[in-house]
Amino acid sequence: MEFVLSPPDIVRSVNQLWLLKNWMRLRGASQLPPWDRLSADEAAGISDNLAFADVLNRDDTVRFLIRFAGIRVAEYLGVICDGQGRFLDESLPAAYRDAALSTYREAVAAREPVYTIADMRDRAGRIVHFERLLLPFGRDGMSVDRILASVEAVSPEGVFDGLNLIMGPTPPPAFAFCAIIDTRGAGAEARQ
Repeated sequence: MEFVLSPPDIVRSVNQLWLLKNWMRLRGASQLPPWDRLSADEAAGISDNLAFADVLNRDDTVRFLIRFAGIRVAEYLGVICDGQGRFLDESLPAAYRDAALSTYREAVAAREPVYTIADMRDRAGRIVHFERLLLPFGRDGMSVDRILASVEAVSPEGVFDGLNLIMGPTPPPAFAFCAIIDTRGAGAEARQ
């Protein structure tokens, strides 16, 4: 999977752009913001579209332990529970797993937000653009120990069926766009 370096204004969703700007503000002069600076009250209005996972390094393998998945995220995955306590690689369908995990690994390696758009189809065959923003956090300001994911799904056809969107029997999602958000580049601070 190839990632391009993009400015923050590439993010289309108003909620995701707000999260990105908030992440940049919380980070300050550090490479990464600590998780405890993120206000649950501020994000409460969009929590249905959020998920977060702890980043665990085991035997030179990075894994992502799901700690929370909002209602909308669970709907897209087709999971009745919130996935808490399960590893991300155990929760994703095989057709989507490797591509999705590579975006999480890229957020860890780059220590910058990663933004993707994947095209998929709902159960009725309508095209759906699945926009995802991954925000890395780190207690020490340098090493990623948690990732916050924000997902937004929109369809150019209007209404769509989000149930089992990722798990459905339709063809696997096609990643149309994968970017590392350049939050330190020229003009990034001015766009906050």
